[in-house]
Amino acid sequence: MTPSSTTLSLVDTDPAELAVDAIVIGLHSRTGAEEPAGGPAGFAGTLLLATGAESIAAAFDGRLTETLALLGATGAAGEVIKLATLGTVTAPLVAAVGLGPEPTGAAPPPEALRRAAGSAIRALAGAERVALALPIPDDEDAPAALRALAEGSLLGGYRFAGYKTRPQPSRRPAVGSIAVHVPDAADPAAGAELARAAVVAAAVNQTRDWVNTAPNELRPPSFATAISDAARAAGLTVEVLDEQALAAGGYGGILAVGLGSSAPPRLVKLSYQPAGVPDGSAKRVALIGKGITFDTGGLSIKPAQGMWEMKSDMAGAAAIAATMLAVAELKPGVAVHGYLPIAENMPSGTAYRPGDVVTMYGGKRVEVLNTDAEGRMVLADAIVRACEDGCDYLLETSTLTGGQVVALGKRVAGLMGTPELCARVQAAGDAVGEPAWPMPLPEDVRKGMDSDVADISQVNSAMDRAGHMLQGGVFLREFVADEVPWTHIDIAGPSYHTTEPTGYWVKGGTGVPVRTLLHLLEEIAAEG
Repeated sequence: MTPSSTTLSLVDTDPAELAVDAIVIGLHSRTGAEEPAGGPAGFAGTLLLATGAESIAAAFDGRLTETLALLGATGAAGEVIKLATLGTVTAPLVAAVGLGPEPTGAAPPPEALRRAAGSAIRALAGAERVALALPIPDDEDAPAALRALAEGSLLGGYRFAGYKTRPQPSRRPAVGSIAVHVPDAADPAAGAELARAAVVAAAVNQTRDWVNTAPNELRPPSFATAISDAARAAGLTVEVLDEQALAAGGYGGILAVGLGSSAPPRLVKLSYQPAGVPDGSAKRVALIGKGITFDTGGLSIKPAQGMWEMKSDMAGAAAIAATMLAVAELKPGVAVHGYLPIAENMPSGTAYRPGDVVTMYGGKRVEVLNTDAEGRMVLADAIVRACEDGCDYLLETSTLTGGQVVALGKRVAGLMGTPELCARVQAAGDAVGEPAWPMPLPEDVRKGMDSDVADISQVNSAMDRAGHMLQGGVFLREFVADEVPWTHIDIAGPSYHTTEPTGYWVKGGTGVPVRTLLHLLEEIAAEG
């Protein structure tokens, strides 16, 4: 995992005196304010400077909001207005980032700060040194606010290297260094938050890099090699099963999906054991991620329009691999094992067919009705293996169904599984700004997956695409050991952002749900 080229630091010098290229301050819109008479200057009364900007405002003799209003500032979330200071303060540029309506509490919620920091740092690309003078409360909420600012800064400044052969004049370099203004720059707790944020952001951005890589450069063997090399360098234990080992072990689901491709499938297992904790005494968490490096749909081929986005169908495996790399650095007191079934779903004379019956790992037999429902096939093998190895919790994430996007949109993931664990995943997602919503696993959906010739059919043919997300969850449930709490996180929408950058999201891979998983792992570790 390659750290960001952007460095983070803490500073407690007066923001007006900081020797940086730009100073970022926060701006709220006043709740219920109406535009007063007098035009744009009067409209300054609808703006409110956020905590942290006091010395900057004083240097402008109280006319800062008036000037920002003249420049069109509204305080809307994510809006960035730049103002040349002309020597008024040490920094030559002030960037006012919108934080939305004035907060009802002492400070904006962490997610508002995370998005604002991301927007500001992206807008300031090309600057070498930037300082954030954004609101951090002086109570127990301070660590969450600082974490949000640090993460948002590093995530918003992300850019994929890409494949262009000529430099792009409009593509300015990422901000070189970011100083976050805090009351006490020597506070060890604040320093720890910054260090953690750097690790987490590196994991998210590594996920983004893998997802954004062209699919001809990231086929199953090379993806498995990239993951294995990074994991070994991080100190993780690595096991890789190639096509011969998969056949010998009976991993029928992974093999079936990979049959149509000239690039054979892989199953990668990454393991972390906390130091000083005897084997078997720590809680065990299994993380599983779908790694379809490209999904044509196989013989049940997808429409050509938009198929290029299927390079992101390995976002689940990328997220789990990067989470494991972060675990190796953060060292939580919990044993974590990552399982990454990797294949390429292609149509060919050797591809698996609708009507095939596949013997899965563990012996269950599945009737294939749609080769485009391939993710559940590879995941089922990995789930059985993880339960066989032993785990106290099982968390699986995948770009599994278009039904997730239809039901919940592009920002909210779908959760299915053990209700108590789903609730914990949802709470972790809310805490880090990766929302998710629990969905049911209806018995009528399962009944429609009864097969005349096998133990279960791959989809519910009677429902077609109705309840498609639920069909995926119901199928996966069949392979989870009865005693294991589990959650399936469908990230078909949130894993890939196709529109303009917003907050700390840029176009392409998002890195969801790395931060959710790390938050939850630390919670489980804290339970002892």
